[in-house]
Amino acid sequence: MPNPKRRHSKSRTRQRRAHDALRAPQTIVCPQCQEPTMPHRVCPKCGFYKGRQVMASKQEV
Repeated sequence: MPNPKRRHSKSRTRQRRAHDALRAPQTIVCPQCQEPTMPHRVCPKCGFYKGRQVMASKQEV
C-alpha cells in the first residue's frame, strides 16, 4: 500500500476539507397544508404530491 513521502501542510489539508461541511436539507412549503416538506416527495402531513392526493394522510387514518 503506498504511503505519502512528505507530510501535507495544514493549509493544504484545510483547503481539501473546505468542501466537507454538511448543509441543511432543502425544504419547500406544501401548497396544500403549508407544512415544510422535502422537494419531490409526498407530503407526509396531507398526502398530496403534484396537486393530487396519492396516499392517505395521517389525520384520516
